[in-house]
Parts: sequence; C-alpha cells; structure tokens
Amino acid sequence: MRIGARVLIGMTAATTLALSCSPAASAEPVTVWKWGAVHSTDGWATAWGKVSVGQSGLVVSGNLDDSYGKGCSWALIRYQNAGNGRWRTHGVYNCVTGTGTFRKDVGGVLQIRVKVCRGTAKRPVGKCSRWKTVYTQGG
Repeated sequence: MRIGARVLIGMTAATTLALSCSPAASAEPVTVWKWGAVHSTDGWATAWGKVSVGQSGLVVSGNLDDSYGKGCSWALIRYQNAGNGRWRTHGVYNCVTGTGTFRKDVGGVLQIRVKVCRGTAKRPVGKCSRWKTVYTQGG
C-alpha cells in the first residue's frame, strides 16, 4: 500500500510539473486593426487607435489629443450592430492639453466609423472631420 501511494504521488507531481511548463493559452496572437490619425478640420484635435477582438466582440481603443487646450476635443465612434443593423454613436472627449486614452466595447458589429470634432465639455459643436471607416466586417 505504501508503494502504491508513493507511485501515485510521483505521478501527480510529474503531471503538475508538465502542466506548469506548458505555454499559456493567452499567448495566442490577437487580431488587431490599427487606424491612423483623424484630424478635426482646424487641426487642433486628433484621434488614432485600433480595433481589436475582445471577449464579447470588438473593442475600439485609442488616443485623443487636444493640442490647443482651448475648448475640448471629441472623438465620435459610430458602429452598426450586426444583429439588427442599427447605428449607435458613442462620444469621448478630452478637455485638457495633451493626449488622453479611450476604450469602448462595441460587441458584434458590421462597421465602425470615427469622426473628430472640437466642442465643449457637453457636446461637439463644430470643426468636424468626415467619418472615417476604421473597420468593416469581412473587409
């Protein structure tokens, strides 16, 4: 009985050692689509970032730069739901001189577009760029 227990303990230790030496499952590459700079028409606001695959769909993340410091910079993220085809818009803003970051989980979508504007702390008011498509499903 003692020999059987020692063999079982030895096998358990060997199995634990083999599992701890295996590469982690999170080491797999993540699909990422980078998008370049989008500028407001006056050039005082700029956004750039990436679209990546998250746990519950796609994630839009990036940087929003307010180079002038007067007023606020806005990045508007517009995405089309893959389930019902409806468009939704999410806005992020930066009201301090310098670069801030943002992240938005958008889920399963068909398209994602970004627009950069100038505005106040409450809403974008003007100097907007055109919509730039940063992701299209299948393309």
